[in-house]
Amino acid sequence: MCVVLFAALRSFPSTVQGLREWVIGLLGLVGASVLFGLRGIVPAGILLPLANSVFLCGAGMLLIGTQRYYGVRPSWRLFHAVWLLGLLVMLCWLYLRPDFAMRVAMFSFLMLVLNATQFLVIVRHGERHLSTLFFGTLTLVQALSVLHRGVSALQDGGAGSDILHGGPYHSLYLAVTAFMTLLLPVGFMTVATRRLQTILEQRSNRDPLTAVLNRRGFAEFHARECARLPLALMSIDLDFFKAINDRHGHAMGDRVLVDVAGVIGGALRDSDAVARFGGEEFVVLLPATQQARAELVAQRIQEALRRPRPDQGLPAYTISVGIACQATDEETLDSLLLRSDRALYRAKQQGRNRIEVAQVEIFQFRRDPHICQN
Repeated sequence: MCVVLFAALRSFPSTVQGLREWVIGLLGLVGASVLFGLRGIVPAGILLPLANSVFLCGAGMLLIGTQRYYGVRPSWRLFHAVWLLGLLVMLCWLYLRPDFAMRVAMFSFLMLVLNATQFLVIVRHGERHLSTLFFGTLTLVQALSVLHRGVSALQDGGAGSDILHGGPYHSLYLAVTAFMTLLLPVGFMTVATRRLQTILEQRSNRDPLTAVLNRRGFAEFHARECARLPLALMSIDLDFFKAINDRHGHAMGDRVLVDVAGVIGGALRDSDAVARFGGEEFVVLLPATQQARAELVAQRIQEALRRPRPDQGLPAYTISVGIACQATDEETLDSLLLRSDRALYRAKQQGRNRIEVAQVEIFQFRRDPHICQN
């Protein structure tokens, strides 16, 4: 699993956080297992405090990795407090007052703190998806396992918790530990792969410069929303954009495109969508919108462009807008775009920096299984 997660770390985008910490954490668990295997070769008084501290550090790094994945501030204070307390527990009940049951109980409760904290992070910040349910369930099982081991150690004096000499809890604990060691990284890898899938889907549907939808994403949005009649569509084009590029350079032109995309998005509802169709052309789809509201939105965008904005180094610019309202429930997206483009062209011809509304025309619509209908 270290190799699998390391391969993911090298190939996944940097926006998928936490993989590095999970690799380090698993290496810590492997290192602790190797140290435990040296029992009988290395004196127990040296080996046990070291091995348990390494184990707690490894488990703590898994928590840090999960927190970084979900964008939660890493609990470094908790991390250091747990492994230091684990070291003190071993030294206290190994040297000062030898007590195997207390060592097992306290170590289990420290692991419970890490596992319970990780479970709460998943519950609070995980998306509602099967991968999150799987990862959270595994973490909960691990937390319940160490809780049971700690309570059992206190109740029976550690007789059933000695994994080296057996006992009623011996087989169950070893089985759960072995499965969790393998399944917890699988669970994290599942949610990380889910995040990668989401990122790739967004990249395929988004314009890389402005982060608004591209043609493909816009078409998918229209397919989902086309039943929410009446539909209004706006074609927006920057006026004299070539002059901006020629005078200020293409880097400034890119800043202008990012700015206008933000202004347009700020004037829309959550149910609306804006897309960049290439160059300086943007298209806005307004579900459940009549012509009057579409014109109001266009006016709001133009007014916002006249107001000062945070990036004061931008040159002044204006936009022209063409609006088309869906004529019938059978009108295709291409037809709607064509009519809004004609209205935009008319706005350009009549002086730019204005809004024009397409007239309803008579169209011959073809039945298409992909056309949304009421």
